[in-house]
Amino acid sequence: MAQRGQRRSGGARTAPRAQRRTRDLDNEGIIPVLAKAVREVEGAVQRGAVRPSVRTKFQVVAHLVREERARIKADEETSEGQKAAQLKRLDGVATILAKTSTRETSLLALLAEDADFSHSARELKAEMQRAAGLEVEVEKPAPTPEPGAEAAVDRRVVPPSVVSRQLSNPFLVPDFGIAEATRPRTGRLAGWELLGPLFRSFEYAGGGAPACMQMPDPSAYRAPEGMQLMPHQAQLVSAAAAGHRSFLLADEPGLGKTAQALLAAQAADAYPLLCVVPNVVKTNWAREAGLWTPHRPVTVIHGDGSDIDGFADIVVVNYEVLDRHVGWLGDLGFKGMVVDEAHFIKNKTSQRSQHVLQLSERIRSRTANPLLMALTGTPLINDLEDFRAIWQFLGWIDDRKPLGKLMDALEETGLTPAEPAFYGAARAKVIDMGIVRRRKVDVAADIPARRVADLPVELDDALGRSIRDAERELARRLVARYHSALETRTSGVVVEGIDHELVRRVATWEREDTAAAKNGENVFSMMRRIGQAKAGLAADYAAQLARSVGKVVFFAKHVDVMDVAEETFARRDLRYTSIRGDQTPKAREAAIKAFQEDPDVAVVVCSLSAAGVGLNLQVASNLVLAELSWTDAEQTQAIDRIHRIGQELPVTAWRVIAAQTLDTKIAELIDSKAGLAATALDGSDEEVGSSADVQLEALVALLTEALEAEQTR
Repeated sequence: MAQRGQRRSGGARTAPRAQRRTRDLDNEGIIPVLAKAVREVEGAVQRGAVRPSVRTKFQVVAHLVREERARIKADEETSEGQKAAQLKRLDGVATILAKTSTRETSLLALLAEDADFSHSARELKAEMQRAAGLEVEVEKPAPTPEPGAEAAVDRRVVPPSVVSRQLSNPFLVPDFGIAEATRPRTGRLAGWELLGPLFRSFEYAGGGAPACMQMPDPSAYRAPEGMQLMPHQAQLVSAAAAGHRSFLLADEPGLGKTAQALLAAQAADAYPLLCVVPNVVKTNWAREAGLWTPHRPVTVIHGDGSDIDGFADIVVVNYEVLDRHVGWLGDLGFKGMVVDEAHFIKNKTSQRSQHVLQLSERIRSRTANPLLMALTGTPLINDLEDFRAIWQFLGWIDDRKPLGKLMDALEETGLTPAEPAFYGAARAKVIDMGIVRRRKVDVAADIPARRVADLPVELDDALGRSIRDAERELARRLVARYHSALETRTSGVVVEGIDHELVRRVATWEREDTAAAKNGENVFSMMRRIGQAKAGLAADYAAQLARSVGKVVFFAKHVDVMDVAEETFARRDLRYTSIRGDQTPKAREAAIKAFQEDPDVAVVVCSLSAAGVGLNLQVASNLVLAELSWTDAEQTQAIDRIHRIGQELPVTAWRVIAAQTLDTKIAELIDSKAGLAATALDGSDEEVGSSADVQLEALVALLTEALEAEQTR
C-alpha cells in the first residue's frame, strides 16, 4: 500500500486528467497552426521579403484569429479557465501581427474587414484549417442564371452571312480525340490543393531562370516570301509546326507577337481562327493578317457584324462587342483562338472574361487539340493571381485544379506540395505547357536601350496655387476624419503616435465616398487638374524636342489636356496629328500614316487609353508623358509604341511631374509597383512591390504626411 500510495503521489509520472487535457490543447487545433504561420510572416518581413505569398499568409492568419476568437467566446462547453488560456494565446498571435504590420505598413490594408480576400487566400485558409483537423466549408458554386435572365442575351445577334455559312455546313466534323483530352485524371495528387502552390512557384522557385519553354531551332521554319522573321519569332512558329498548341506569349512589347500568332495558326492549320483583341487594334490585326497570311481571308466584326464575311478563315472581334456575338462564335467550329492583351481578362467576374472563357471552353469541347494563344507583354500587373484567368483560357486549369496534360505532368514529378522540391519542378512543368517570355535585351540586341527621364515643373501660376490649396484642404479633411474616428472609437484600443491601421481605413473611406460623389475635391479630380495645369508646359517641351531632335509622341489621359497641347503646337506652327478614342478606324489609320510617312508632321498627340497598345510609332525616339498613369504597366505600354523592333535610336520617355504636389507621390508609387513580371517571368531577384491600389496609397501618404506635420508643431 505504501508503494501504491507513493506511486500515486509522484505527480511527475502521471498528470491529473484536467492538466493532461490542457497540454493536449496546446498542440492541437488551429492555434498552433496560426502560431507557426505568424512566425513565418514575421521572419519574412524582418528579412525584407514581403512577397505576395507572405501578404496572403498575413491576411489569412488575421482572418482565422478573428474567427477563432469569436468561436472560443461562443463555446459554452469549454471552461472559463480554458477559454482565457486560449484567448491569451490568440492575443500573442495578434500581437505579432500588429508588430509586423508596423514594420511593413502596407500590410495594414489587409486587416480591414472589407479588404479583398483573393482565391489564393481562400485556398490557403482551407489548407490551414485542414492542417488543424478542422472541417473546411466548401464554397457553393454560383447559381446558373435562368435562360434569358442576363440582359446581355437580348443584345446577341447572328449576322446574315454566318447563317449562310451554317446552312451550307450544318454538321461539324466530330473530333474523336476529345474523349482522351477530357479524360478525368486521378493519381497521387488528386486530393491536393495545387493551384496555390503553382502560383507561388513563380514567386520564389525561379532560381534566376527566365520563364520560357524550350524552343526549337528557328532555321526549320521559312518565312513567307518577301517577309522576314527574327529568330525568336521563328522559334515560336516552329514550335506550333512541331505540334505545340497552347501558348502564353508574354514577350516584351515590341517583339512582334501579332505576326507570331498569325503564322503559328498557319503552321498549325488552326482555321477558322478567332482573334479577340482591344478595339483600338482590330484594324491593325486585319492589316497584319493581310501581310503575313495573305491567302487567308480575314473579316473584322464591327457593331452587329452585318457586313462581315461569314466564310472568312480569320475572324477579328473586339472585347467591347463580344457579348453580342458570343453565341454564334461558339458554334462556328473554330480550331484556334487568340486573345490579344490577355491581361484584359484577369478579372474573372467581368463580362468580357466570362465570354472569353466560355468561348475557349466551347472550342476545347469540340476540338481535342486547338491552338490557344494568350498574347500580353504585361501578364502580371498586380498579383500572381493575374495568371488564373489566362491559364484557364488556355485549358491548363479550371476553377479548382490543373487539367489534363498539366496534371499528368505534375504527377510525373513524383512530388507533392509538402516537399520543397515540388515548387521548382512544378514551375518547370507549367512553363513547358507553353509560357514563352523573351526580353528585348536578350533577343533583339539591335534595339537600343530606353530610359525614363523625369522633368519636374513648377506650377507657379494661379491654377498651380489653387491646386496646392486644394491638396491642403483634402489633407485637412482627411485629418479631421481621422480625429473624428479616434474620438468615436469604441474598441478601447490605444495606439501611441499615428495609428497606421486607422489611417488606411480613413483613406479607404475617403476613396469610396469621393468615387461615388459627383462633385467635391478628391484624388481623381486633383490629378486631372494637375494634368490640366501641366498641359501647356508639357506641350512647350514637346515642341522644343520636335525642333531639335525630330518627331515626338505626346501622351495624355484626358481630352482637355490633348486639346491644350494641340493649340500649343498650332501656335508654334508645328504640324501635328492625333490618335483619340472617338476616331473612326479610317481616321485613325490616316493619322498614323501621316505621322509615320509625312516628314512635316512633327508630333502625334495620343490618348493613353486609345493609343497605349497595338501601335507602331518607332519613327520617333522621344516621347512625352504629359500625365501620369495609375500603373507602371500602362506607362510601359505607351513607351513601347516607339521602343520596338526596327527602332534604331536610343529611346527616351520624358515624364512631366508637377513638383510639390500629389503628382510627385503618384510617380513614386507607380515606380514602386514595378517588378512583378521581372520576378515571376524573367528570373529576376528584384523585389515585388505591393499590389496595393495606387489611389489608396496616395491618400495614405497624404494623410500620414499631414499627421506627421501636425505632431511636429
